[in-house]
Amino acid sequence: MAVDMATRRERDSIGEVLVPAEALYGAQTMRAAMNFRVSGLRTWRAFIWGMATIKRAAAEVHQALGLLDAERARTISEAAEEVRQGRWDDQFIVDPFQAGAGTSHNMNTNEVIANRATVILGGALGEYRVHPNDHVNMSQSTNDTIPTAIRLGCLWRLEELMEAIDELSAALGEKARAFDGVLKSGRTHLQDAVPIRLGQEFGGYARAVERDGQRIRRAADGLRRLGIGGTAVGTGLNAHPEYHRRMVQRLADLSGLELSGSDNLFESMQSMADMADFSGGLRTLASTLIRVANDFRLLASGPATGLNELRLPAVQPGSSIMPGKVNPVMAEMLDMAMFHVIGCDTTITLAAQAGQLELNVMMPIIAHSLFEMMQVMIGSIGSFTDKCVRGVEANTEQATAWLERNAIIVTALNPLIGYAAGAALVKEALAQGRSVREVALEKAARGGLQHVDTGGQVEPGDIERALGDVRRLTEGGIVG
Repeated sequence: MAVDMATRRERDSIGEVLVPAEALYGAQTMRAAMNFRVSGLRTWRAFIWGMATIKRAAAEVHQALGLLDAERARTISEAAEEVRQGRWDDQFIVDPFQAGAGTSHNMNTNEVIANRATVILGGALGEYRVHPNDHVNMSQSTNDTIPTAIRLGCLWRLEELMEAIDELSAALGEKARAFDGVLKSGRTHLQDAVPIRLGQEFGGYARAVERDGQRIRRAADGLRRLGIGGTAVGTGLNAHPEYHRRMVQRLADLSGLELSGSDNLFESMQSMADMADFSGGLRTLASTLIRVANDFRLLASGPATGLNELRLPAVQPGSSIMPGKVNPVMAEMLDMAMFHVIGCDTTITLAAQAGQLELNVMMPIIAHSLFEMMQVMIGSIGSFTDKCVRGVEANTEQATAWLERNAIIVTALNPLIGYAAGAALVKEALAQGRSVREVALEKAARGGLQHVDTGGQVEPGDIERALGDVRRLTEGGIVG
């Protein structure tokens, strides 16, 4: 049975709309909620924070410029700060798949702040002693506030993301040092290759993640250029000549972020390239993390019938039917999370090229995708670091066993006997099920190996010097 909900009547330029009586949002937000019943997804906190920061800064700048009376400026600032702090997140109800450019989200913000400011002044909801457009949105357009809010929101969460990346890189680096003494078979093309230390593998992972973090930081610098003040098309119509400069400074003060003004407001409104560049940095990290996660899965495969060189922490049962089965669930989770991140990046790429002339109307989905990428990365990277990397152990016995069976260590003999003779040794060792070292020593003892350059006989001692210290084979240079 339907339950009657108390409502109030509000009017916009199209006509009357019934709005829940206690809602801080108003007519335009309500229309958007009814029109865009798409995903059930809600606005990310970073987007709400970014927009509210702009509204507070604008009210304070307008008061300083003498364009907004002190009472309205004070209440807008107070209401906007409440939104910034997360007090009214439940009042942001517009689906991310909404009207182009983000007008619905902008008006959702304007209406919430206007109604809250009206209440602070002693008025009733819907009375609008502070008007959503005339006061809260003064000197603004959806077209310059939305891209500015995207930039601010991404920068607001940047350090949180970087902390997760740095912690993963550090944890991998710690394992690189712990595993430095574990000698194992290298593998290329999923086939046997020359020896490597497990610590060297992990050191490669650590540096790759670190460098991807550096790429993300470089890309984030492009987000610091703000186009606020361009208003509708970049000309700054209806904005005070001092508005752009003062807004950038006030936003920097309020956010604690390093910000700068755009050197071309038209470019800042037409182009989403800075957002696409930042997304691309996240995508690059995602591809690295997929590679690392899949290496973990491969190295931990088995245990009885796989490589079994890593032992991942057992964090939960792996099967509903096979008792005792434990799966690499954290690496699997990371894979799935990064697949989703790459999907979001594809959405941003398509949306960034879909703008026309003075505006990109696909900004709402760019905003949602960027904030979702950051959220998913922060959570998944942190979980993978805590629940997998920090607890991973080396199976030194198994790594040694595989290495002893690896005939490709013959590569170290290339300077002595040459490539062709080495290939023949590998073929013979594999056919006989013996080690290359054993076959090479036997041949050298019988005088069956010649030096590739001099033609002189290779002695068993030469073989021992070249192959005797396997760790030496992992340190580069010409062995023997």
